[in-house]
Amino acid sequence: MSEMKLRRLDLTLLLVLDEALRHRKLAEVANRLGLSAPAVSHALARLRDIFDDPLFIRRPGGVEPTPRCLELAPLVASLLGLAREAVAPPQPFDPATSDRIFRLTGLDYEASRFGPPLLARFAAAGHGLRLSFRPHARDAAMTALAEGEADVALGFFPRRPAGIATRRLYEETYLVAGSPDHPRLRRRRSIDLALYCALDHVLVSVSGGLEGTVDAALARQGLKRRVVAAMPSFLPALAAVAASPTIVTMPRRVVENYAPRFGLRAFAPPLPIRPFVLSAAWHERQAGDPGLRWLLAQVEAAAEEVAR
Repeated sequence: MSEMKLRRLDLTLLLVLDEALRHRKLAEVANRLGLSAPAVSHALARLRDIFDDPLFIRRPGGVEPTPRCLELAPLVASLLGLAREAVAPPQPFDPATSDRIFRLTGLDYEASRFGPPLLARFAAAGHGLRLSFRPHARDAAMTALAEGEADVALGFFPRRPAGIATRRLYEETYLVAGSPDHPRLRRRRSIDLALYCALDHVLVSVSGGLEGTVDAALARQGLKRRVVAAMPSFLPALAAVAASPTIVTMPRRVVENYAPRFGLRAFAPPLPIRPFVLSAAWHERQAGDPGLRWLLAQVEAAAEEVAR
């Protein structure tokens, strides 16, 4: 079929052809499709012109399809089936029967805070559900969403590309962790700003850079600190602090949950550090996905647990 003829073909014509093949009576075709008899006749005339074939021969009591028309029958049925699937409402998501793998992305903070409560919710909802958490920093997470490699990204997203939607989960502040055996922290209940700047620091940096949020806050006061090591994630940073005369500044909930496991003490930071908002992000093209809506509800419920 030429492109010109293809442009003249529409779903109404295919519906008329399909009904005529099924019922062989044009009056019944008109009745079933809610069309007038002249409209059905006009549609068949257009179809004859497009396919260059009579398609139907009139017989007493109805019409009989031509061999060419019979060849078209399965193709027409298939096309209409695809069209019906396309316009049908999405099937509801049933976690009890689904075997879907939900793909989340974030760093170790998000994985450590959200992984356990999400896994518990998945297990309670249905044994077929699975969770895949991939480590992506901010820009890589946005790319993963855009390319369909992740369903939801968790993290701090001050800017979002076009097509990305976000939902605020909670606000996170900071604490300082240090060893009680540190010679300058023994018997201390707090750290003042002068001591904070004098101590050696470990920084959590995915990129390996030696400056971060704290350095920007210090710079606003004309101050600096000495970062002696950059670690790619929080647990190695805590382990490094436990083994050396250093301190680390990191999200409050990480310090509260993991610092005691390394024998570390927590201190309030001696300067204001701007909190960050943890958000869930997803691509807007998935907004109609019932499974994604279910996942976001689980993420929000997990965030309520995490934020307590």
